[in-house]
Amino acid sequence: MLVGAAALLLGGGGLAAVATTALAGNSHPETGSSAGHQHTVSAFTISCPDVGERLRQVPHSAQLPVSKGLSSLDRQVHDAYHKMMGGSGSAVLGGLKTQRQKTIKMMVTAISKNAKRPGYLLKMSGCTVKPVNEGAGAGGNDSTKTVKEGWYQGQNPNQTGGQQQGQDPNQNGGQQQGQDPNQNGGQQQGQAGGPSPDDFVDINNVQPNADQPPFAAPQGGNATTGTFTTECGRNEEGHFNSDNVIVTPGVSNGAHHTHDYVGNTTTDGNSTDQSLAASDTTCTNGDQSTYYWPVLRKLDGNAEQKPGAAQDANVGSVLTPATVTLTYRGSQAGQVEAMPRFLRIITGDAKAFTNGTKNANASWSCTGFENRQLKDKYPLCPKGSQVVRNFAFQNCWDGRETDSANHRDHMAFSDQNGTCPAGFKAVPQLVERITYDVPQGDSFAVDSFPEQLHKPVTDHGDFINVMPDNLMSKAVDCINNGQKCT
Repeated sequence: MLVGAAALLLGGGGLAAVATTALAGNSHPETGSSAGHQHTVSAFTISCPDVGERLRQVPHSAQLPVSKGLSSLDRQVHDAYHKMMGGSGSAVLGGLKTQRQKTIKMMVTAISKNAKRPGYLLKMSGCTVKPVNEGAGAGGNDSTKTVKEGWYQGQNPNQTGGQQQGQDPNQNGGQQQGQDPNQNGGQQQGQAGGPSPDDFVDINNVQPNADQPPFAAPQGGNATTGTFTTECGRNEEGHFNSDNVIVTPGVSNGAHHTHDYVGNTTTDGNSTDQSLAASDTTCTNGDQSTYYWPVLRKLDGNAEQKPGAAQDANVGSVLTPATVTLTYRGSQAGQVEAMPRFLRIITGDAKAFTNGTKNANASWSCTGFENRQLKDKYPLCPKGSQVVRNFAFQNCWDGRETDSANHRDHMAFSDQNGTCPAGFKAVPQLVERITYDVPQGDSFAVDSFPEQLHKPVTDHGDFINVMPDNLMSKAVDCINNGQKCT
């Protein structure tokens, strides 16, 4: 095996070693062969404050400028990360800060025309260099922690661990501009930009940590035990794009990674409530809702040169799910109320590797082993077992808004008893279960922003409720009456 090494000169005089090795981390245990593509050791990444997370009020007149600004911020980090990997080192941080200052100022100006000026955003332009052994899912396996029953009844899975609410996402990185990012070590082998072999764990070596599978309905006491399942296929039609109509509406390639879609057949970055309501659907019951998530790729070196794929550092052939199950379930505390049409929910955090785990909600497992759930590792499944992704969405709604400025504040998780925060009401909880047939070995990864290094903790799901009102009423009745309906 041939191994080459290059030294990248960083601003401040530090050196970061970046080694390339053929086939490292992606061998196939049965044959000893591999996909035959090159892999790069990356010892550091770029961590920037998440401006979108801090938005609190965006008037309608500012929505498009803010959306374009958020997409520009992601592109700027993307470009700076690749310059750093190409040899510029942390010297790119100064230029990145200048770019971010200009973009954030534009967003602040747009918002302040019809709302209170969010001057606090102007303090979020600076970024840091972050060793890859720091942050969510690195340097330790949180996946073996016990997953309590409440985790799957809607409780925020990070209430008992991970980053604290409001914590600066860069505090645990601790890297100053120009500091040698290798002082703390953390060099990993893996595909260029991730994932690392350390991101995978043999499911046989994981202790059972879930009292029940993520898709199980609440049981006992005052629980509403019914379920409503909507069948929308596996994206056999190939509905893909790298837009995100919830986070960056009106912007093409707003996600910088590719999404799988089922349900609504016309969803893209320019979709509106009106266009979604007029659309056809892949769902057999007339559910026009939009369900989407980042694609899973087989790491076979396929570099399709288009937005969301190789142009955004997402390399490999897209894997079509083996199954997609979309289930709505009730509350541990009692009856649920209907979701409003056009309610938007995002669960998980696409930037959890650098943001910290406050909003992370990844859950990975293998068929036959679903009492073992992983939050920050990809599972290595035995022969005949499929990889499983689960998304359990927030199940409490504020009763007023179908969206919020940061796309989170209008929704919340209940506690482990099913109780919603004050002012929130229980709604049917969407649980998505997606399975895949993957090659043996550490040979797959979820799409991500380049600087997130394809970490499994960054997995996330998006949902827009476009059920006709009568179908939503049927779902609520089924759940509250303890029935199983489709």
